[in-house]
Amino acid sequence: MYQNNLVNVPKAYNEPVLEYRPGSPEREELKKMLKELKSKEVEIPMVIGGKEVKTDKKIAIHPPHDLNHTLGYYYRGGEEHVRQAIDAALSVYDKWSNMPWQHRASIFLKIADLISGPYRAKLNAATMLGQSKTVHQAEIDAAAELADFFRFNVEYMSQIYREQPNSAKGMWNLMEHRPLEGFVYALTPFNFTSIAGNLPTSPAMMGNVVVWKCSNTQVYSASVLMEIFREAGLPDGVINLVFVSGPVAGKVVMTHPDFAGFHFTGSTGVFQQIWRTIGANIEKYKTYPRIVGETGGKDFVMVHKSADIDEVVTALVRGAFEYQGQKCSAASRAYIPDNLWPELKEKLVAQTESIKMGDPEDFTNFMCAVIDEASFDKLSMYIDNAKKDDVTEIIAGGTYDKSKGYFIRPTIIVTKDPHYVTMEEELFGPVLTIYVYEADKFEETLELLDNTSPYGLTGAVFAHDRYAIRLATDKLRHAAGNFYINDKPTGAVVGQQPFGGSRASGTNDKAGSILNLLRWVTPRTIKETMVPPKDYRYPFMEAE
Repeated sequence: MYQNNLVNVPKAYNEPVLEYRPGSPEREELKKMLKELKSKEVEIPMVIGGKEVKTDKKIAIHPPHDLNHTLGYYYRGGEEHVRQAIDAALSVYDKWSNMPWQHRASIFLKIADLISGPYRAKLNAATMLGQSKTVHQAEIDAAAELADFFRFNVEYMSQIYREQPNSAKGMWNLMEHRPLEGFVYALTPFNFTSIAGNLPTSPAMMGNVVVWKCSNTQVYSASVLMEIFREAGLPDGVINLVFVSGPVAGKVVMTHPDFAGFHFTGSTGVFQQIWRTIGANIEKYKTYPRIVGETGGKDFVMVHKSADIDEVVTALVRGAFEYQGQKCSAASRAYIPDNLWPELKEKLVAQTESIKMGDPEDFTNFMCAVIDEASFDKLSMYIDNAKKDDVTEIIAGGTYDKSKGYFIRPTIIVTKDPHYVTMEEELFGPVLTIYVYEADKFEETLELLDNTSPYGLTGAVFAHDRYAIRLATDKLRHAAGNFYINDKPTGAVVGQQPFGGSRASGTNDKAGSILNLLRWVTPRTIKETMVPPKDYRYPFMEAE
């Protein structure tokens, strides 16, 4: 089909985000799908080598916002299933890694069209129900961003293969980008269906085989992704989905000689522990594993005295409280100058208290529930402590209820201590902490901000003074891998703002960019000499 042709892949584009206005066809289709999914209980097996695998351990799946409802059950596996998944992946390695890249591209382009077309409502609905996302948050995640990942990654893949070294006269130099030698382990989070879909597929696109362990709280939409992958013609065994605990998977994966790569999004602590484990086992591997991770954040909004108050308020409400603050990029600490604070406080509190929250099936809700009881308990503890501490005041929210679901009101803490715990530690919930600084101490506060948190993921500066913007951009050079000027620190778009941070926030390999795909190949340089020499002697050796 392609073997005698040079091919260009379709130009990548960002999937339009649908609005789901009343009366729109997409709204009606989604509501119908939500009703259908809620009307039945599904059984979700693991998928190993293309086969559905069940066990005697059934775990119920409940929407975080409606604990009395059961969406279905998934089957929990053990060490033997991880081994089976590795064996299944390795058994198809030769065939898949030698598949012409154009055919691999075709599969993932089809996945993008399935996600944005016939499976859009189902994937969005599964994300809304299983992960408690509003329709807008599901749409920008499960439908738009995931389709973007596939389309742009195909384009980046073609660029990688197209880039070749120079060849001097009498030779031909080639660069071959081989898949990694072994299997890749993808460990994915609950908060973005798009991340859960991208982490196993970006290595697979480059010819690798994958063992995928999704979060227990994202199994429901993960099963829909596997359904789409199979519908698109992804061969059995290329991606194997297992439902096991992290320690169980790690014990098998991290000691296997064919472990070749690790693609991760999750907590900093887990990532650091896995990195230590890989280091302790380094002599067991055939090759040094590629370690790619995006971890925590303590993302900031830095406000200058010249900023527009209404712009800042909107950015803080959206940046801190969309999807219950459960984004790696969510605004969780803000630095406000005292000249703006009185008016800004009044407007910020009013908007925060007006937020409607509840079931995602009610499209008038701006927020839903946090993901599980452990998260709820952790967040409520921080809120309770802030109520008692002398250096803090809660000016909005501060209440919570888990009688029906894991609901926490959007909460704003004002602290007199810029090193208060909620200014430094990642909470992963709808809690924003504010420190009010003297307006004329902007530069000193920039230094304070930069040295407060170990993270370096996202951040924003708001100012109309261009000198202040330049100063903040320079001073906060390493404080954020994604830096926003007069915008909230969330909402990175594939192909526009490649996402990732450094410091304690990860390896900054920028998901959704060519940089990430380069991590899943290992290059081989090939030199062919057209007319090889037949005498070892060089001209300088000739006699006078």
